[in-house]
Amino acid sequence: MNHVERFRAVCNFQAVDRLPRWEWAMWWDQTIERWHHEGLPRELKFNQVFDIAQHFGLDPYQQFWFSTTDATIAATQHHVEGMVSTMDDYLRIRPQLFPDHGAAIAGMAAWAARQRRGEAVVWATLEGFFWFPRTLMGFEKMMYAYSDEPELLHRINHDLLEFNLRLLDRMFDVCVPTFMTIAEDMSYNNGPMISQRTFEEFVAPFYRELMPRLQERGIPLFMDTDGDVTLLVPWLKALGVQGVLPLERQAGVDGFTLRQQFPDLLMIGHFDKMTMPRGETAMRAEFERLGPLIQSGGFIPSVDHQTPPGVSLENYRIYLRLLDEYSQ
Repeated sequence: MNHVERFRAVCNFQAVDRLPRWEWAMWWDQTIERWHHEGLPRELKFNQVFDIAQHFGLDPYQQFWFSTTDATIAATQHHVEGMVSTMDDYLRIRPQLFPDHGAAIAGMAAWAARQRRGEAVVWATLEGFFWFPRTLMGFEKMMYAYSDEPELLHRINHDLLEFNLRLLDRMFDVCVPTFMTIAEDMSYNNGPMISQRTFEEFVAPFYRELMPRLQERGIPLFMDTDGDVTLLVPWLKALGVQGVLPLERQAGVDGFTLRQQFPDLLMIGHFDKMTMPRGETAMRAEFERLGPLIQSGGFIPSVDHQTPPGVSLENYRIYLRLLDEYSQ
């Protein structure tokens, strides 16, 4: 099987020759800095994600992140974070938002050709309807705005929806990604950060307009949200979202419980990164824990967030060797 066939087969709960092997969340910059002192070639910089993955023998996955603030995947968003409190604030900075991603979309053409040949998997990331208002307003102001400034939140997300739909139309002319993620981070260690009622009023309506554009192209959508996603999953599935990641163990997520409750839920991640500094025995035990979930299908094991700087290069190579073994 090639890389694209393998990913699609997993998403369809079909048999595969082996599971995909890729790090969806990359590595901390401090991790790469440490590894430079431990033998990683110094010409491999933190932001050269694809090159680092290739160096480690991981599968070729190429991400395109369509930021709301900068026409680059390296957007930091710090220059707008927390700047919005009122509608006037938003209208004042709106000209700085929603950049033209024409260069990035044009750059997808070569990757589309590789994807057609099965040589690489292309995935695209959009920013979501919880993530974007929080970026503009900051968490506390956004929480109050659900009650005090509902029209502001609806305006922000309406504009985001139009931006994302325009992006999809332009992108699909060049490349249809194998899958997509949407950045939300709307859960924490005790579950969703907002109630289902708030979700239904301020978030869900925009997904209902976005999802058909992906479904007509057969593109699986994974929600990228940290923390405990358990209570959020049925809300997402009702909108047509097929998968979640990263299923953080430190937040108490139990992938087996999710599989029992939602047999067709797609999952990525769930390997407890906190086991990695403890060596092979701990990491092997973690892969053993994931074994039944791997066998259930619809699941790709991966570090449940960015590999932290406490992990030595030696231990990361052990992780990769075990990943190779358990993904067979």
